[in-house]
Amino acid sequence: MSKLLLSGAGGRMGRILAREAAEFGFETVAGIDNRVQSYADFPIFASFNDINVSADVIVDFSAPAALPGLVAHAKNKGIPCVLCATGYTAQEDALAVELAQYVPVFRSANMSVGVYVLKALAGLAAKMLPGFDIEIVEKHHNQKTDAPSGTALALFDAVAGPGAVAAYGRGKENGKRRPEEIGLHAVRGGTVAGEHDVGFYGSNETLRIVHSAQDRTIFALGALKAARFLLLREKGLYTMDDYMRNMSER
Repeated sequence: MSKLLLSGAGGRMGRILAREAAEFGFETVAGIDNRVQSYADFPIFASFNDINVSADVIVDFSAPAALPGLVAHAKNKGIPCVLCATGYTAQEDALAVELAQYVPVFRSANMSVGVYVLKALAGLAAKMLPGFDIEIVEKHHNQKTDAPSGTALALFDAVAGPGAVAAYGRGKENGKRRPEEIGLHAVRGGTVAGEHDVGFYGSNETLRIVHSAQDRTIFALGALKAARFLLLREKGLYTMDDYMRNMSER
């Protein structure tokens, strides 16, 4: 079995990954999390500086603040990385790109294949429905810290034409929309695993494309598939485009 190092091991996604890893041929040899102690048969270290085991791949579902330590460790040890955290700044995105010069790196705002298809369909609809108003609504659980979600921002990129401007929510100052605006709206509540709605609003007709995640397990399974994919790659930056292209060629 390949050896998995799990960054963010104490979070909800980390625990799901640890539970599902063996089904994908991975042995979880260690976790990184400064908030919890071990809850399974592998050690959890507070810092990448403390790690004393070797690994074949790192899967990261932690917070952006953990990225510098992860990058330093992966570069030093030559370990491929699947980066699943959201809310990266431009500087943190640049760190991920830099890391890809040394090891294989898989980066995606969402590890769901269904969301990948949503993005593709939304991009196609935007081209086929010129002049339609576009609004993106995302819903997540009440503990999610970044808003709008990384997936919503990726959907904006997929549908935005030249001159498009993001409108973050609607209020007194921007209630009436301008033609170039694309609305981005975030809802936080309860235990919602994730829902993304891209709406196209025309004259007397509406098209909505919606993806709803019923369970966070789909994101963990996607990350483990990406990790397995990455083990066979050379250094470089890979995305869901590369993974889906590989699947279609098999």
